[in-house]
Amino acid sequence: MADIVYTLGSGVYLNITNKCPCNCAFCIRTKGDAVGDAENLWFDEEPSLDEIKKAIDDFDFSSLGQAVFCGYGEPTNAYDNLVSSARYIKEINPSIKFRLNTNGLSDLINGKPTAKELSGVFDVISVSLNEPISEQYDKITRNKFAGKAFDAMLDFTRECVKYCPKVRMTVVDVISDEDIEKCREICNSVGAEFKVRSFAKGR
Repeated sequence: MADIVYTLGSGVYLNITNKCPCNCAFCIRTKGDAVGDAENLWFDEEPSLDEIKKAIDDFDFSSLGQAVFCGYGEPTNAYDNLVSSARYIKEINPSIKFRLNTNGLSDLINGKPTAKELSGVFDVISVSLNEPISEQYDKITRNKFAGKAFDAMLDFTRECVKYCPKVRMTVVDVISDEDIEKCREICNSVGAEFKVRSFAKGR
């Protein structure tokens, strides 16, 4: 069984699925089988909610300040388990804050609007913007929704901004400085914060 809860630096992360509609050229999971203190983040079979809960029970969340849902897959690909496991941790520690690291394609993945419900569960939603133009976005993310993914991601982010206390969009520093500035402008236009992530650091 792969690691579900792992630490990286001072952060605590939950890896609940390996499924993802993207195969990003810069994805951290292409660099190895695990990060942080995890031994392996690849599942032989996708974890059930009971298995996720057991991993939560085996880790001390009782006084933890923050946890991040981010592993070797897109968390919203396990949407029901994502929401249920976050709420389960809240029962253990009502004051904990959650961040969701997502590609922003949840509505396409799940075939329904999801931003409002996710914003009611997560204190911070971090959306991977990656590129400023749809064609470039499709090329670097190699997603299965090519042609509509970019606009869906932006629409999802706009909806999150309406409901979530903090929404940010990120790019990885593998693109040009010019494209980073274009992404910053897009981020500003949807009302989210902007962050440039380091490929070398992996988060």
